[in-house]
Formats: sequence, structure tokens, C-alpha cells
Amino acid sequence: MSDNFQGWPEEAQRFFLGLQLDNSKAYFEANRATYLRCVRDPMEALLASVEAEFGSGKIFRPNRDIRFSADKSPYKTEISAVCDGGYVSLSARGLFSATGWWHVEKPQLERFRAAVADEESGAQLAEMAARLERDGFEIGGEQLKLVPKPYPRDHPRERLLRLKQMMVMRSFGLQPWLGTADAREKVVEVWRAARPVMAWLKAHADA
Repeated sequence: MSDNFQGWPEEAQRFFLGLQLDNSKAYFEANRATYLRCVRDPMEALLASVEAEFGSGKIFRPNRDIRFSADKSPYKTEISAVCDGGYVSLSARGLFSATGWWHVEKPQLERFRAAVADEESGAQLAEMAARLERDGFEIGGEQLKLVPKPYPRDHPRERLLRLKQMMVMRSFGLQPWLGTADAREKVVEVWRAARPVMAWLKAHADA
């Protein structure tokens, strides 16, 4: 796997636009060479280029699991990958990068909420989240509609208490630098920025 990452060429966006219009095996096979050269190969190069800092990565397969879905479209309209650092995807809409805490067991979630409710540790996390949002990152994940018991609904950190996951994310959209090595720095910027949050989760919720 080459680590000579130089971004994704414009053909990658055109491939996904075409796939959205014709999500069929015929389209995918007719454009497989473009997919490999312009979509998958750059993702492989990206993962190789960040492996020393963020660990080995895995690219998810392009086929959708349609066994239990009403939508029988056979292919995903993005390419996505994951490593120890986080998650990255590219689609016709552009680049997306995220990291955080998404596979959460009930005991971890209970410890997380107790730490959020605590005045000292909760204030620390709230300040980190606010700082990230001021810097243009998004804080989110699956969440409840209401603050779970036994915490009061008007708790000052109610937004954090409702979270069932805690993700740090950024959607970059389509940018001129997508076709350059600068795209890598945008991806890892999210993963690096989230490190204080990940350290908090490890310390207080054993993430």
C-alpha cells in the first residue's frame, strides 16, 4: 500500500454523482477502474500515510447490506474507512472526518453521565466541547430526546447528558484542496483536536 497520498481527483466526485443516478452493478462494473484509481487507491494511500500516528486502517466494502432494507440499491454512495484515530468518508457531497465514542456499553454510559453531572469533571467536558465548537467542529452523536433519570431535565449540561455517543466531527464539503495532500491534514486535524475529549472519556468513563 503506497503512502503517497495526493488527495482525490475530480473524477472521484463524478464517479459518485454517476452512482447516485445509476446505483447498479452495470454502472459500478463499467466504472470500476475509475473507482479503484480515483476513489479507493487515494483512501488506501491516506490510511498508509497516517498509520504511524493513528494505527492501521480498514476501508469498508462498497456493497450495502440490503437484507433488511427497503432500499435495495446495491452500493454505498460514499467510501469510508476507520482506524484507531477515527473515521473518514468521501462522497459527492465532499469530505467528512470524525472520531469519538460510538460503541458504548451501558456501564460506560452510566459512568459517563455521572461524570457529566459532576460539577468538576462535567464542567471540564463542557468547556472542551464549547472550545471545539468555537473552532468549527461539531459535537454530537445519537442522543435521547429527554435527560435520563435521575438527572433533572433542566440540568445545565443537559445536552451532554442526553448523548448516547460522543462524537467530534467536521463536514468539509467539496473544497479545492481535496485534490491535494492537504486533504490529509484536514482529516487528522479532527482526530487530533478530539484527543482531550478522548482522554476525558478514558479517565471518567473507561471509553
